[in-house]
Amino acid sequence: QSSDDEPPEVELKELPPHLEYAFLGDNEKWPVIIAKDLNVNEKTALINVLKSRKKAIAWKLTDIRGIDPEFCTHKILLEEDYSPKVRSQRRVNLKIHDVIKKEVEKQ
Repeated sequence: QSSDDEPPEVELKELPPHLEYAFLGDNEKWPVIIAKDLNVNEKTALINVLKSRKKAIAWKLTDIRGIDPEFCTHKILLEEDYSPKVRSQRRVNLKIHDVIKKEVEKQ
């Protein structure tokens, strides 16, 4: 599936004041972030260059050639019937607490 077929589904987030969104397609599709302080001619030229090179932009992890998407994806493997639990902190026996504290402070 090529990135040219359909635009990525992205959530447009609030940007810092010096940046703004520009779109390479109609109906606010293919978003890119550009500097806000560009003049109209510079914005138009930049957007035209980006439109002509749209295939060079990796819109999704699967678009990046030479890098396996599995390498960039983090998974936590859990058993299906396991539910995560929060355990309370274990207490150290008060008799050996001072010994441990002295040992840690030595190092």
